[in-house]
Amino acid sequence: MAGVTAPTVRLLVLGVVRSRGELHGYAIHKELTSWRVDTWTAVKPPSIYHAVKQLAREGFLCAAQPEGSPRGPSRVSYAVTPAGQREFLSLLQQALVSPDIEELGAGIAFMRCLPRARVAELLRTQLGTTRDIETQLQQMKPQWPDTGEAPHAGHLLDLWSGSFAAHAVWTAGMLDRIAAGEFTFADEA
Repeated sequence: MAGVTAPTVRLLVLGVVRSRGELHGYAIHKELTSWRVDTWTAVKPPSIYHAVKQLAREGFLCAAQPEGSPRGPSRVSYAVTPAGQREFLSLLQQALVSPDIEELGAGIAFMRCLPRARVAELLRTQLGTTRDIETQLQQMKPQWPDTGEAPHAGHLLDLWSGSFAAHAVWTAGMLDRIAAGEFTFADEA
């Protein structure tokens, strides 16, 4: 899996805090671990804690009163600020148009925070981008006619275009589920 992208971990942290209210760093980590984000992203505990601190420094999270604990040091809980709400919605919309599978996955995790029509619109854009990338990869194949020689670029282009083709099929299926009324979105709650 690729390295952690900042937008992905930022979206996940803001989304969890937004959905759960005030949370301290360990609770954010525990929630994301319960989602098994390590299986569908490269997000690991250090990047979660770093994102919490960075989002707080940037004013997207605000620290609440530290919670006293009989078992150890006090924990600082965080809440999403109005600027953090705007950042969350911006990151969410960017994720839903991204051809990057990890970023898209984070967007799917929170897609119900947007209206149904907006999610469908964003996913249609993502589908178009994904199909364009698949086509562009196939169009590059004539540049590497000798598939038997390293770096076997023609075969690699087949691999990558096949991945984007599968991605497009998945997105089209998700659009069908959304159109069929699956899920409850922000404008329907």
